[in-house]
Amino acid sequence: MPDMPTLEFKGKSFVYTHHLSVPFRELVIDPKKSLPASGAKPSLEDNLIIHGDNLHALKALLPIYAGKVDCIYIDQPYNTGNEGWCYNDNVRSPLMRDWLKKASPVDKEDLERHDKWLCMMWPRLKLLNELLAPKGVLLVSIDDCEHHRLRLILDEIFRADNFVTSIPWQSRESVQNDTDISVNHEHIVVYARKRRQNDRRLKESNADKWYKMDGFAVLPMPLSPEKFSNPDNDTRGPWKDDPFDAPGVRENLDYDIKNSNTGEIFRPPKGRHWRTEEDKYLALLKDKRVIFGKTGESGPKLKVFYEEKKAFGEVATTWFTGSAYGTATEGTKELMEIFGQGAFDYPKPTRLIRELLRLMVGKNAIILDSFAGSGTTAHAVLTLNKEDDGKRKFILAECEDYADKLTAERVRRVIKGYKFEGIQTQELMREQITLNSLKNADKLLEKADSYDLLDGKRFDRISKSVEDGALVVTGEKKVTEKVEGLGGSFTFCTLGEEMGLDKLLAGEKLPAFDALAKYVFYTATGRTLQDVPKQKADSDAYIGETDLYRVHLLYRPDKAWLRSNGAALTEKLVERMVAANKGKKLVLVFAAVKFMGQRELTRQGVEFCQLPYTIHRIMGD
Repeated sequence: MPDMPTLEFKGKSFVYTHHLSVPFRELVIDPKKSLPASGAKPSLEDNLIIHGDNLHALKALLPIYAGKVDCIYIDQPYNTGNEGWCYNDNVRSPLMRDWLKKASPVDKEDLERHDKWLCMMWPRLKLLNELLAPKGVLLVSIDDCEHHRLRLILDEIFRADNFVTSIPWQSRESVQNDTDISVNHEHIVVYARKRRQNDRRLKESNADKWYKMDGFAVLPMPLSPEKFSNPDNDTRGPWKDDPFDAPGVRENLDYDIKNSNTGEIFRPPKGRHWRTEEDKYLALLKDKRVIFGKTGESGPKLKVFYEEKKAFGEVATTWFTGSAYGTATEGTKELMEIFGQGAFDYPKPTRLIRELLRLMVGKNAIILDSFAGSGTTAHAVLTLNKEDDGKRKFILAECEDYADKLTAERVRRVIKGYKFEGIQTQELMREQITLNSLKNADKLLEKADSYDLLDGKRFDRISKSVEDGALVVTGEKKVTEKVEGLGGSFTFCTLGEEMGLDKLLAGEKLPAFDALAKYVFYTATGRTLQDVPKQKADSDAYIGETDLYRVHLLYRPDKAWLRSNGAALTEKLVERMVAANKGKKLVLVFAAVKFMGQRELTRQGVEFCQLPYTIHRIMGD
């Protein structure tokens, strides 16, 4: 791969590998602040809300979730100069410390605020890159201030060929009158691993119908019934025709198609190919899903039926309007409804995150938000799960003191329901009335009326009005006492003491066995340990294995035991480990002491790793 341009900034050389030196910390469950499912106990397997520095929270998640997160959404400080955020990562460089001197708020007067912002973002993005699944999607909200710099470091960390698009979102609909040009948008930058290598879809559909072979994704835009008709009285109902060709040139998608009416041979237009392989085309033709234009004399078109496609909606575009995806004002109103007052500046609307997730991931996805703020991402996940019986899982990290009283409390209230009396409204459509739309007034009104069919069951009333030169459709629902809860659960966590093994025996509080097992397994093998086997008194301390290693941990969170002979690797214990090693893998044993020489251990295929020891991956980085 040829060298690509990179962005250089002050401090980059010191933060370039800072994520590697960030210490591991245990995720400590706080049962009192958790909201487990009925009859269950708080668990790290549940949805998570983590209170603590998100850099350390991301590192703490690695042993459990490295390479497993399907979608990451972050809404970090935009660095406008008005946010008052501080850069205080403990980078152990005297030059960095001298530069920063103290963790003071970064504001407009700080001429190096862009460098500091990049120093803050770099290690976090590096850890997010390790957490993202092989087919995962990254979403980053940003405004114009740092958009161009963000793109450059994302290209470097996540690879430029994984860039999908930068979506402009209409964050406000009102106009700023105190400026020459009213800025009404923000950006959502999208990167998706392996997107370009295979196809242009962000995710595969769960459909078992014919269109699965064309890879349709579940898309958020409501389907417009007026685009469909049934001129040939097809028993499958209203349909519309879609192009049968697609961008690109692939040999297996380049073949002759014979018009069955005229006998004329058609080839894909220049620079394009047919949308399916020939055998699949023939199956579609036999099923009468291919037509040759209105007169039957043109090239092939594909019949797309309303009933089959309505669950999928229209293909989303890269212009996210406020009417379709919500605005910042809508996000503020949501919080006021939940808390009875304004609780957070500029929260994202749940609708925006909900529709992004609907577009990007399936029903069983793991979604991570490491700048959780008011908890909109969790709210969006719970809303989607309620709508389609999904089992999506959220992980939030928030460093501020409001992590419990605001972030987690919002999630508690939307899970259980909250007091509210009044009319809940949701804007469903806003379309500017133009001369062209007036010429097609019947179609515009038909589109507005379609919401009665699409959303009538969700609301008590669908209202239509004209506001500021736009036709607006709004869903209204009367709530007299309490908004119905969405259901769900979560575990609230804090970050424990550093799990650096060189400090293991010196600490006042030792990490739990499961936490340390996942930690040593990850640092030794680079893999996550999903389940830790229960340890018995006479066990050989086995915790897990990979293709290359079997890993054992002799440990109890007890200082006296760790200094006793019971914590030692003995000859009898090694015999049991070797006997159980049917695959003849390298045996890694983490223990406080050994009663055998390493030469003998090496002869039997055993590698001793002393507790405490310097953190490293035996495989190498």
